[in-house]
Amino acid sequence: MVNYKSIEERIAEYLAGHYKSAVEVGIGRNTTTAGILAERGVDICATDIRECPGCPVIFTRDDITSPDLSIYSGRELIYSVRPGVEMVPDLIKTAKAAGADLIVYHLGNEIYENGGEIIDCGVILHRYYQKSS
Repeated sequence: MVNYKSIEERIAEYLAGHYKSAVEVGIGRNTTTAGILAERGVDICATDIRECPGCPVIFTRDDITSPDLSIYSGRELIYSVRPGVEMVPDLIKTAKAAGADLIVYHLGNEIYENGGEIIDCGVILHRYYQKSS
């Protein structure tokens, strides 16, 4: 069985191998993935509707239901670790508007609609939007 922090490490390993810049949406208090990405040289920032004291990356308060697109534009990836499934439509909309891929790691067996493209990197990720090349 994969332990809690190992999940974030596997997510970060996959993302760092495929993206040079990213925004984590809904970072909350779990800053592990963002911290690892920063250590691996990814240009990373994070958002949440609440402050994130001690966040290891640049942090901006933002509400994904009414996002400030300047935070997301120019990034290759928008991702979220264990977001509420109700956030996914707004994440997709924001990724499309920003021209960024969207990858989500869901809590348990949650998925949104058809689950998007499945990425198995030792844990299951869902790519709900991929910018055209």
